[in-house]
Amino acid sequence: MFNEDFNHYARHLAKRFSVFLRWLVFSILSGALVGMASALFHYCMVYANAARAAYPGLIFFLPGAGLVIVGAYHLLHDEKDTGTNLVLSAIQSREHIPMKMAPLIFVSTIMTHLFGGSAGREGAALQLGGSLGNTLGRLFRFDEKDQHIMIMCGMSAAFSTLFGTPMAAAIFSMEVVSVGIMHYAALVPCVVSSLVAKGIADSCGIVPEQFLLAGLPEFSIRSAVIIAILAILCAGVSTLFCMTLHTGERLYKKYFPNPYVRIFSGGAILMVLTLLVGNQDYNGAGMPVIARCFENDYVPYAFLLKILFTAVTLSAGFKGGEIVPSFFIGATFGCLFGNLVGFSPALCTAAGMGAVFCGVTNCPITSLLICFELFGFQGMPYFLLSISLGYMLSGYYGLYHSQKIVYSKYKTEFINRKTH
Repeated sequence: MFNEDFNHYARHLAKRFSVFLRWLVFSILSGALVGMASALFHYCMVYANAARAAYPGLIFFLPGAGLVIVGAYHLLHDEKDTGTNLVLSAIQSREHIPMKMAPLIFVSTIMTHLFGGSAGREGAALQLGGSLGNTLGRLFRFDEKDQHIMIMCGMSAAFSTLFGTPMAAAIFSMEVVSVGIMHYAALVPCVVSSLVAKGIADSCGIVPEQFLLAGLPEFSIRSAVIIAILAILCAGVSTLFCMTLHTGERLYKKYFPNPYVRIFSGGAILMVLTLLVGNQDYNGAGMPVIARCFENDYVPYAFLLKILFTAVTLSAGFKGGEIVPSFFIGATFGCLFGNLVGFSPALCTAAGMGAVFCGVTNCPITSLLICFELFGFQGMPYFLLSISLGYMLSGYYGLYHSQKIVYSKYKTEFINRKTH
């Protein structure tokens, strides 16, 4: 009897170990390939943002750049590209991510940033990583379910390279697809890909963003109530951001059905808005403004302007992401709130970033991990409180139409619906 049990265990152990070795090889390959591509993308983005800062007049070429972007997608017969939504749909279904998505999103996002569009970089990272991961899966003839894991590996690797947050990157691709469940079969591959990509980023000299907090107030009933109020307001801000993006997209398509006219008009509107503001703080991703918030240097209405600028940019058809803009919105709103109530503006900046990010992505575990990696562990109780409330009170709104809410946020109930 003992020999039979031992042989049965040994067979299963050998099978599990062979699966582990298989995923170890392919996740290392994915992490290395996507990490190198993402590192190149990072340096191109650095150059584009530096060039825009040195030559502010590039904003006048934004409408023309938009025409080039739409023309490139038309030339490669990818006019109906839905960006990150396509990546999420591919994990949920039999859809494939075309390899041409990688070079298209690479070039078009750089152009958007170079000429003054207001967008992040992670949308490009997720699409770049997902496209390369899916291509590897098809190249090695993986079955449909394993191809989904390869897509998640690529997403984790790209996220890790650009943000320098390997813990959050490993979990994000597993958590963002279906709210309420996680594909734990992808845990080891995503972790390995994320760590390999982080190693590539370190070897390429890419310094991760960090805003370590010092002199935090003691966690007490008073401080907990203040952070809770901030989180409640941030849930409203995150909902406003999602609604503005989706409404802007509908209005553009209604009044400018032609994609060339749509993106040219959006570029022109953004150009006028930039001239009216008088600076380019709201163009690009906005990381310098986030850094200034931790030094208590802020503009009271900055979060509203960033919502407007980002909606005008992305709804018109320019390429980029929404996550860094959500950091910007959360940071500027949190800093404003901290100053209004007289409570640690730096801590409120960090808590606001976590709450708004969670509200728009519906990813509480990722949000908590990214706060730890960006701000340190000292603010743990504040981040835990702000993120949990931001998740619950943001409702079923989200950045990505393809994201599914599998289980209710309010009951242990299966609902299987898409976000607003």
